[in-house]
Amino acid sequence: QVQLVESGGGLVQAGGSLRLSCAASGRTISTYAMGWFRQAPGKQRVFVSAITWSGSTLYYADSVKGRFTISRDNAKNTVYLQMNSLKPEDTAVYYCGRRSLSGSYFDPAQYDYWGQGTQVTVSS
Repeated sequence: QVQLVESGGGLVQAGGSLRLSCAASGRTISTYAMGWFRQAPGKQRVFVSAITWSGSTLYYADSVKGRFTISRDNAKNTVYLQMNSLKPEDTAVYYCGRRSLSGSYFDPAQYDYWGQGTQVTVSS
């Protein structure tokens, strides 16, 4: 079993920054790709960013490319999402997930463990 706990969300003005953390416990995530997804009210959970187990390859949704940066520290069993130049449309609950050993990085159905989510609200 893996427990994932997100933190770092909050209320920020447009143009501001937040850094989300996803801390894992129970079992290591160091050999798994990890991803961040977000879900706005009444909408489906959508891909934001993913990182391979080694951190050598990063993936981003077009909507966040150039503004968000994913990283990981395997020694701390933690994944991060640095969010800069935030926009009101970034408002959502952000979830981190552990990707199964195979499958698309962009499909939430390919992730087998999820955190409880952290709310990010960007005011205009």
